[in-house]
Amino acid sequence: MNRREEISTPRRTKEIIQKYGFSFKKSLGQNFLIDQNILGKIVGAAGLDSTKGALEIGPGIGALTEQLASAAGKVVAVEIDQRLIPILGEVLGPFPQIKLVHGDVLKLDLKTLFQEEFAGLSGISVVANLPYYVTTPILMKLLEERLPLENIVVMIQKEVAERMAAAPGGKDYGSLSIAVQFFSEPELICTVPHTVFIPQPNVDSAVIRLKVRQQRPVDVTDESFFFQVVQASFAQRRKTISNNLKSRFFPKGDRTELERLLKAAEIDPARRAETLSIQEFARLSNVVHEAGLK
Repeated sequence: MNRREEISTPRRTKEIIQKYGFSFKKSLGQNFLIDQNILGKIVGAAGLDSTKGALEIGPGIGALTEQLASAAGKVVAVEIDQRLIPILGEVLGPFPQIKLVHGDVLKLDLKTLFQEEFAGLSGISVVANLPYYVTTPILMKLLEERLPLENIVVMIQKEVAERMAAAPGGKDYGSLSIAVQFFSEPELICTVPHTVFIPQPNVDSAVIRLKVRQQRPVDVTDESFFFQVVQASFAQRRKTISNNLKSRFFPKGDRTELERLLKAAEIDPARRAETLSIQEFARLSNVVHEAGLK
Protein backbone atom coordinates (compact mmCIF):
# COMPACT_ATOMS: atom_id res chain seq x y z
CA MET A 1 0.00 0.00 0.00
CA ASN A 2 1.29 3.47 -0.73
CA ARG A 3 1.48 6.06 2.02
CA ARG A 4 -1.70 7.97 1.14
CA GLU A 5 -3.71 4.76 1.54
CA GLU A 6 -2.44 3.91 5.02
CA ILE A 7 -5.11 3.49 7.67
CA SER A 8 -3.49 6.03 9.99
CA THR A 9 -4.18 9.07 7.81
CA PRO A 10 -7.09 11.23 8.98
CA ARG A 11 -8.82 10.84 5.62
CA ARG A 12 -8.56 7.05 5.55
CA THR A 13 -9.54 6.70 9.23
CA LYS A 14 -12.67 8.80 8.73
CA GLU A 15 -13.48 6.89 5.53
CA ILE A 16 -13.37 3.53 7.35
CA ILE A 17 -15.45 4.84 10.26
CA GLN A 18 -18.10 6.18 7.88
CA LYS A 19 -18.10 3.13 5.62
CA TYR A 20 -18.88 0.75 8.48
CA GLY A 21 -21.01 3.19 10.49
CA PHE A 22 -18.72 2.65 13.45
CA SER A 23 -19.57 4.46 16.69
CA PHE A 24 -17.03 4.87 19.48
CA LYS A 25 -17.68 3.28 22.87
CA LYS A 26 -16.46 5.52 25.63
CA SER A 27 -16.55 2.58 28.04
CA LEU A 28 -13.80 0.87 25.98
CA GLY A 29 -11.57 3.94 25.84
CA GLN A 30 -11.48 3.93 22.04
CA ASN A 31 -9.26 6.63 20.50
CA PHE A 32 -7.76 6.02 17.06
CA LEU A 33 -4.28 7.43 16.35
CA ILE A 34 -3.97 9.44 13.12
CA ASP A 35 -0.28 10.37 13.16
CA GLN A 36 2.09 8.30 11.03
CA ASN A 37 5.20 9.80 12.65
CA ILE A 38 4.11 8.61 16.11
CA LEU A 39 3.22 5.18 14.73
CA GLY A 40 6.73 4.95 13.28
CA LYS A 41 8.26 5.74 16.66
CA ILE A 42 6.14 3.10 18.38
CA VAL A 43 7.07 0.37 15.90
CA GLY A 44 10.72 1.45 15.82
CA ALA A 45 11.01 1.28 19.61
CA ALA A 46 10.02 -2.41 19.58
CA GLY A 47 13.07 -3.46 17.56
CA LEU A 48 11.13 -5.83 15.33
CA ASP A 49 12.25 -7.73 12.25
CA SER A 50 10.98 -10.60 10.10
CA THR A 51 12.18 -13.20 12.63
CA LYS A 52 10.15 -11.68 15.50
CA GLY A 53 6.53 -11.56 16.57
CA ALA A 54 4.31 -8.80 17.94
CA LEU A 55 1.24 -8.99 20.15
CA GLU A 56 -1.05 -5.99 19.75
CA ILE A 57 -3.78 -5.26 22.29
CA GLY A 58 -6.74 -3.21 21.09
CA PRO A 59 -5.97 -2.72 17.37
CA GLY A 60 -9.01 -0.51 16.73
CA ILE A 61 -9.30 -0.25 12.96
CA GLY A 62 -5.75 -1.45 12.35
CA ALA A 63 -3.55 1.64 11.96
CA LEU A 64 -0.77 0.29 14.17
CA THR A 65 -1.43 -3.33 13.11
CA GLU A 66 -0.71 -2.41 9.51
CA GLN A 67 2.66 -0.92 10.46
CA LEU A 68 3.54 -3.90 12.66
CA ALA A 69 2.80 -6.29 9.78
CA SER A 70 5.44 -4.53 7.70
CA ALA A 71 8.03 -4.85 10.48
CA ALA A 72 7.40 -8.26 12.10
CA GLY A 73 7.17 -11.83 10.91
CA LYS A 74 3.87 -12.46 12.73
CA VAL A 75 1.32 -10.16 14.39
CA VAL A 76 -1.43 -11.31 16.74
CA ALA A 77 -4.00 -8.58 17.38
CA VAL A 78 -6.40 -9.05 20.31
CA GLU A 79 -9.58 -6.96 20.11
CA ILE A 80 -12.33 -6.96 22.74
CA ASP A 81 -14.94 -5.16 20.58
CA GLN A 82 -16.73 -7.70 18.37
CA ARG A 83 -17.91 -4.90 16.05
CA LEU A 84 -14.30 -4.26 14.96
CA ILE A 85 -13.44 -7.84 13.97
CA PRO A 86 -15.09 -7.80 10.51
CA ILE A 87 -13.70 -4.30 9.85
CA LEU A 88 -10.19 -5.46 10.73
CA GLY A 89 -10.64 -8.60 8.66
CA GLU A 90 -11.33 -6.50 5.59
CA VAL A 91 -8.89 -3.59 5.98
CA LEU A 92 -6.03 -5.92 6.96
CA GLY A 93 -6.84 -8.48 4.28
CA PRO A 94 -3.58 -7.85 2.36
CA PHE A 95 -1.52 -9.03 5.36
CA PRO A 96 -1.63 -12.83 5.80
CA GLN A 97 0.87 -12.62 8.69
CA ILE A 98 -1.79 -11.00 10.92
CA LYS A 99 -3.92 -13.19 13.21
CA LEU A 100 -7.03 -11.57 14.71
CA VAL A 101 -8.28 -12.75 18.10
CA HIS A 102 -11.57 -11.62 19.57
CA GLY A 103 -11.24 -11.54 23.34
CA ASP A 104 -10.31 -9.74 26.54
CA VAL A 105 -6.55 -9.86 27.01
CA LEU A 106 -7.02 -9.87 30.80
CA LYS A 107 -8.84 -13.20 30.51
CA LEU A 108 -6.72 -14.89 27.83
CA ASP A 109 -4.20 -17.64 28.51
CA LEU A 110 -1.28 -15.74 27.03
CA LYS A 111 1.33 -18.45 27.62
CA THR A 112 -0.67 -20.86 25.48
CA LEU A 113 -1.36 -18.19 22.87
CA PHE A 114 2.37 -17.44 22.63
CA GLN A 115 3.21 -21.14 22.25
CA GLU A 116 0.61 -21.62 19.51
CA GLU A 117 1.10 -18.41 17.53
CA PHE A 118 4.76 -17.42 17.94
CA ALA A 119 6.51 -20.81 17.80
CA GLY A 120 9.84 -20.66 16.00
CA LEU A 121 10.23 -16.88 16.21
CA SER A 122 13.37 -15.38 17.76
CA GLY A 123 11.61 -12.88 20.01
CA ILE A 124 8.22 -11.43 20.94
CA SER A 125 7.19 -7.90 21.89
CA VAL A 126 3.90 -6.35 22.92
CA VAL A 127 3.12 -3.19 20.98
CA ALA A 128 -0.13 -1.36 21.68
CA ASN A 129 -2.12 1.80 22.14
CA LEU A 130 -3.72 0.86 25.45
CA PRO A 131 -7.05 2.18 26.74
CA TYR A 132 -6.36 4.38 29.76
CA TYR A 133 -8.82 2.62 32.04
CA VAL A 134 -7.06 -0.78 31.91
CA THR A 135 -3.43 0.27 31.40
CA THR A 136 -2.07 -0.89 34.76
CA PRO A 137 -3.94 -4.25 34.99
CA ILE A 138 -2.83 -5.18 31.46
CA LEU A 139 0.80 -4.22 31.97
CA MET A 140 1.06 -5.98 35.32
CA LYS A 141 -0.48 -9.14 33.82
CA LEU A 142 2.10 -9.06 31.02
CA LEU A 143 4.96 -8.57 33.49
CA GLU A 144 3.86 -10.83 36.33
CA GLU A 145 3.11 -13.84 34.11
CA ARG A 146 6.77 -13.95 33.06
CA LEU A 147 5.96 -14.28 29.40
CA PRO A 148 8.84 -14.72 26.96
CA LEU A 149 8.88 -11.04 26.04
CA GLU A 150 11.69 -8.77 24.86
CA ASN A 151 9.91 -5.41 24.94
CA ILE A 152 6.56 -3.91 25.83
CA VAL A 153 6.04 -0.71 23.87
CA VAL A 154 2.78 1.02 24.70
CA MET A 155 1.10 4.35 24.33
CA ILE A 156 -0.56 5.26 27.61
CA GLN A 157 -1.62 8.31 29.59
CA LYS A 158 1.40 10.63 29.92
CA GLU A 159 1.03 10.95 33.68
CA VAL A 160 1.03 7.17 34.15
CA ALA A 161 4.08 6.74 31.89
CA GLU A 162 5.97 9.31 33.95
CA ARG A 163 5.10 7.45 37.14
CA MET A 164 6.33 4.15 35.69
CA ALA A 165 9.70 5.64 34.70
CA ALA A 166 10.17 7.84 37.81
CA ALA A 167 13.31 7.70 39.93
CA PRO A 168 13.27 7.87 43.74
CA GLY A 169 12.83 11.26 45.35
CA GLY A 170 10.04 12.83 43.31
CA LYS A 171 6.27 13.04 43.51
CA ASP A 172 5.83 10.67 40.54
CA TYR A 173 7.75 7.85 42.24
CA GLY A 174 5.56 5.30 43.99
CA SER A 175 4.49 1.68 44.21
CA LEU A 176 3.69 1.59 40.47
CA SER A 177 7.23 2.78 39.65
CA ILE A 178 8.72 0.00 41.78
CA ALA A 179 6.41 -2.71 40.40
CA VAL A 180 7.22 -1.82 36.80
CA GLN A 181 10.94 -1.41 37.46
CA PHE A 182 11.13 -4.72 39.32
CA PHE A 183 10.13 -6.52 36.12
CA SER A 184 11.49 -4.18 33.43
CA GLU A 185 13.64 -1.23 32.48
CA PRO A 186 11.32 1.64 31.47
CA GLU A 187 12.25 4.34 28.97
CA LEU A 188 10.05 7.20 27.80
CA ILE A 189 10.16 7.33 23.98
CA CYS A 190 8.03 10.38 23.21
CA THR A 191 5.02 12.39 24.29
CA VAL A 192 1.86 12.39 22.17
CA PRO A 193 -0.54 15.35 22.11
CA HIS A 194 -4.25 14.61 22.47
CA THR A 195 -4.87 16.33 19.12
CA VAL A 196 -3.62 13.36 17.04
CA PHE A 197 -6.51 11.06 17.93
CA ILE A 198 -10.07 10.52 16.72
CA PRO A 199 -11.90 11.24 18.98
CA GLN A 200 -9.54 13.39 21.05
CA PRO A 201 -8.98 12.28 24.67
CA ASN A 202 -8.87 14.87 27.42
CA VAL A 203 -5.20 14.37 28.28
CA ASP A 204 -1.90 13.86 26.48
CA SER A 205 -0.29 10.45 26.04
CA ALA A 206 3.24 9.09 26.01
CA VAL A 207 4.98 6.13 24.43
CA ILE A 208 7.00 4.08 26.90
CA ARG A 209 9.22 1.07 26.28
CA LEU A 210 9.57 -1.53 29.01
CA LYS A 211 12.60 -3.71 28.32
CA VAL A 212 11.62 -6.91 30.12
CA ARG A 213 14.26 -8.07 32.59
CA GLN A 214 15.56 -11.62 32.27
CA GLN A 215 16.83 -11.40 35.85
CA ARG A 216 15.40 -9.51 38.81
CA PRO A 217 17.29 -6.33 39.79
CA VAL A 218 17.25 -7.33 43.47
CA ASP A 219 17.11 -10.51 45.56
CA VAL A 220 13.95 -10.81 47.62
CA THR A 221 13.09 -13.66 49.97
CA ASP A 222 9.39 -13.53 49.06
CA GLU A 223 8.28 -11.60 45.99
CA SER A 224 4.66 -11.27 47.06
CA PHE A 225 5.71 -10.03 50.50
CA PHE A 226 8.11 -7.53 48.91
CA PHE A 227 5.18 -5.88 47.13
CA GLN A 228 3.11 -5.92 50.35
CA VAL A 229 5.87 -3.97 52.10
CA VAL A 230 6.08 -1.51 49.21
CA GLN A 231 2.30 -0.95 49.23
CA ALA A 232 2.28 -0.49 53.01
CA SER A 233 5.16 1.97 52.83
CA PHE A 234 3.25 4.21 50.40
CA ALA A 235 -0.12 3.87 52.19
CA GLN A 236 -0.04 7.55 53.15
CA ARG A 237 2.63 9.42 51.20
CA ARG A 238 3.06 12.23 53.73
CA LYS A 239 3.80 9.83 56.56
CA THR A 240 7.26 8.53 57.35
CA ILE A 241 8.16 4.98 56.48
CA SER A 242 8.12 4.19 60.19
CA ASN A 243 4.54 5.41 60.66
CA ASN A 244 3.24 3.61 57.59
CA LEU A 245 4.88 0.30 58.51
CA LYS A 246 3.68 0.58 62.11
CA SER A 247 0.08 0.89 60.88
CA ARG A 248 0.49 -2.23 58.77
CA PHE A 249 2.66 -4.53 60.89
CA PHE A 250 2.45 -3.21 64.46
CA PRO A 251 -1.04 -1.68 64.79
CA LYS A 252 -1.21 -2.34 68.55
CA GLY A 253 2.44 -2.67 69.51
CA ASP A 254 5.23 -0.25 70.32
CA ARG A 255 7.95 0.89 67.95
CA THR A 256 10.84 -0.99 69.51
CA GLU A 257 10.80 -3.96 67.15
CA LEU A 258 10.03 -1.80 64.13
CA GLU A 259 12.94 0.54 64.92
CA ARG A 260 15.20 -2.51 65.24
CA LEU A 261 14.12 -3.83 61.84
CA LEU A 262 14.60 -0.48 60.13
CA LYS A 263 18.06 -0.20 61.67
CA ALA A 264 18.90 -3.71 60.47
CA ALA A 265 17.83 -2.65 56.97
CA GLU A 266 19.95 0.52 57.29
CA ILE A 267 16.96 2.81 56.78
CA ASP A 268 16.30 6.00 58.73
CA PRO A 269 12.78 5.74 60.27
CA ALA A 270 12.18 9.41 59.47
CA ARG A 271 12.47 8.91 55.72
CA ARG A 272 9.46 8.77 53.44
CA ALA A 273 8.81 5.88 51.08
CA GLU A 274 9.35 8.00 47.97
CA THR A 275 13.06 8.38 48.88
CA LEU A 276 13.81 4.64 49.03
CA SER A 277 15.36 2.84 46.09
CA ILE A 278 14.18 -0.56 44.94
CA GLN A 279 17.33 -2.04 46.51
CA GLU A 280 16.43 -0.50 49.88
CA PHE A 281 12.88 -1.84 49.66
CA ALA A 282 14.29 -5.29 48.93
CA ARG A 283 16.55 -5.10 51.98
CA LEU A 284 13.67 -3.88 54.12
CA SER A 285 11.22 -6.57 52.97
CA ASN A 286 13.78 -9.31 53.55
CA VAL A 287 14.45 -8.10 57.09
CA VAL A 288 10.74 -7.81 57.90
CA HIS A 289 10.03 -11.22 56.37
CA GLU A 290 12.84 -12.87 58.33
CA ALA A 291 11.30 -11.44 61.50
CA GLY A 292 8.23 -13.56 60.79
CA LEU A 293 5.83 -10.68 60.17
CA LYS A 294 2.95 -11.16 57.71
